[in-house]
Amino acid sequence: MNQEATMDTAAAARHARFGKLPERIRYEDMTEVVPPAPSGAANTSPEDVAAYRTFSCLALDLGL
Repeated sequence: MNQEATMDTAAAARHARFGKLPERIRYEDMTEVVPPAPSGAANTSPEDVAAYRTFSCLALDLGL
């Protein structure tokens, strides 16, 4: 009996503090469809290739 009174008191305190939960967000509203970028060598700029060559292995760059 004391357990139920404690639970009801705790539930009432939580409800008084936080109120009700916000409305549920649908999965469709959480996601965004973005078309993928075309793949291929034509999209890589020379800066990207140089950065990949320089920073391809962090352990080697740090001399580990």
